Amino acid sequence: MNDNGLLGRLAINFLTISLLAFGGANAVVPEMHRQAVDVAHWMSDREFAALFAIAQAAPGPNVMIVTLIGWHVAGLAGAFVATGAMVGPSWVLTYGVYSAWSRFRHLPWLATVQNGLTPVTVGLVFSSAFLIARAADTGLLAIAVTAATGALCYWTRLNPLWAFAAAAVLGGAGLI
Repeated sequence: MNDNGLLGRLAINFLTISLLAFGGANAVVPEMHRQAVDVAHWMSDREFAALFAIAQAAPGPNVMIVTLIGWHVAGLAGAFVATGAMVGPSWVLTYGVYSAWSRFRHLPWLATVQNGLTPVTVGLVFSSAFLIARAADTGLLAIAVTAATGALCYWTRLNPLWAFAAAAVLGGAGLI
């Protein structure tokens, strides 16, 4: 599965996606999912949700999902290509924009641009959460656990790890 055509497709996919990643890798999870599951058919919904869960559970940056997709698709070479394609262009663009932003930070329209990008970022991250929940929720109990976890996180100050622990117990018992 490690042919050059596959590595090229991984590189092009993640080069393109990296330029849309306002708010980090989690903001473009729906596009990653669309490309990996619906367009390229590299994996199923459940496999994608499992890779996302592993990436979120492991210590490190959120962009780890990209490395895991690359690994799943084309092994070690795929992991390197996908990760490089995701972080390279956005790093260069971020460096350039930050340099310009710092130079012109006193201009009044920069605050307007920043205020306009905030809801875009929140919307992208929310759509990522919705997509992962839809892929992972395979039954009524799973949907209820997801809704309860979301409500707990939104309306209380309780640590969400308690909800995750309860979900892990239900999953371990084979109920989800």
